[in-house]
This record gives sequence, C-alpha cells and structure tokens, in this order.
Amino acid sequence: MSRPLQGLLGTLFLGLFLSLPAVAGQEVHIGAAHFPPYVVKPEQEDASGLLPQLIEALNGAQQDYRFVMVPTAISRRFRDFQQGRIDLALFENPGWGWDGIDGARIDMGLEDAEIYVARARDDRDEAYFEELKSKRLALYSGYHYGFANFNSDPAYLAQEFNAISTYSHDSNLMMVMRDRVDVALVTRSYFGAYLEAHPEQREHFLPSRRVDQKYRHFALLRPQAPIDEKAFAALLDQLRDNGELERIFSRYQIEVKPVVRDRSVAGNVRH
Repeated sequence: MSRPLQGLLGTLFLGLFLSLPAVAGQEVHIGAAHFPPYVVKPEQEDASGLLPQLIEALNGAQQDYRFVMVPTAISRRFRDFQQGRIDLALFENPGWGWDGIDGARIDMGLEDAEIYVARARDDRDEAYFEELKSKRLALYSGYHYGFANFNSDPAYLAQEFNAISTYSHDSNLMMVMRDRVDVALVTRSYFGAYLEAHPEQREHFLPSRRVDQKYRHFALLRPQAPIDEKAFAALLDQLRDNGELERIFSRYQIEVKPVVRDRSVAGNVRH
C-alpha cells in the first residue's frame, strides 16, 4: 500500500473516531422499589418520583458514571443487593434490616418522618393520637414503626395493635376516609404528595403534628460497585452545594440536613 493511501486511510479513521459519541461512563445500578413519592412504578418506562430526578441530577453532574434504575421490590432488595444485581440502595436506613450486610453506609443528609393521619372531625384534635392501643391502625407492610419498637412482623402488629398491613398508602388513607380504620401511618413526604394530587380531600384528614419517628436516609453501597464511597459522597455534596438536593426534595417536606461522613458513626444513627 502506498504511503499517500495509508495517510488518507489514517485520516479517515481518525475522523471517524472523532465523530463517534463519547463512551458512556461505567454503569451504576440503583435499586428502585415502588415507594411513593420516592419511586412510582419503577418497572414501567414512564417511572416517576424523586429517584428519577436524583438520577438525572447525578448523571448531569459528571461523565465518569451513568446511574440507572433497576426495578426491585421492598421484600427483594436485600437479596438483589447481595447478589450484585444492584450496586446502590438509596433512601435506606441501617436500622431497617441492613445489619450484617456488607457495604458502605453513606449519609445522604435527607430526613423524612412518619406521621399519624385520622379522619377529621369536630371533636378530634392532636390529643387523639396520644393513645393508639384502642385504635384500629393501617400500616404499610414491611415498614418499621417507632410505636411498635421497630418490630415489622405483621402478625405481631395485628395482635398487639389491631393493625392491618397493606402494600398501599392510598388504600390505607381510603380506609381512614371510610372509617374502616381509625389511624393510618404514612410518611410525611407521601402525605404531602397525596394532598397535592387530591387537594379536595385535604379537609377530610387530620394529620398529626407528632411524628412516630424521624429517619435519616442513607445510601447503601455494594463493596464491588463501580463507584466507591468517597466518589459517591462527593457527588452528593456537589448536589447539596449547588442546591439540587433542596430543589428536588423540599417540595415534599424532606429536609436537607448536614451530613455525617464518618461511616462508623453514620452506620449507627437511628431515628
């Protein structure tokens, strides 16, 4: 092959290489379980919620990693994490069954709360929530509640607290509306999202000022994940500093808080 032809081919290959799109960063798989308003119907193409917004912000902040949602379930997420199907579990807490599971605990600096909701009546006020033993409760199956000393066993909750456990906050609130139960426990963020979608129902509910528990959200990072603890924490700090976390989460009364970066401390924080 002549030198001029070699040079022409080299130029063509270089031009073709430069015209190709940039190689995407390493994929980091984030578990997505249906958990409004954080994740809504993750198995569908039009999945929505706070997690897709956070992923968009994470991907927009850098090019080294590409964060993607992987659908899972509340009851399956531990197994998926341990088997490597997901690299990150977000909006978790070390006290929710993650004891003994290897991985870094990264404080996200986000705080939500669990509140009590009853049907509004003229003779009811905040004092209505002071005693729960005599009331019929509607709970979300698998959740850990402070009033029950964080025991999530449905049989125990049914026996000790006359509680019904479901997989739908909507159903629990409807049971309150129809007087099938007296009190539903819902996350403060969810209740805010529900009233935003159904403003006509606001006057029918009595939400408590008292909270069952406040809890910090942590990221649980798999040891073999493509991104390490330091890099992910730095990304969260970047989104906190530029106001992205506040923009995404404050709408649903999820508070952006100072973080604890000492893993030995963070892993033991419980609310």
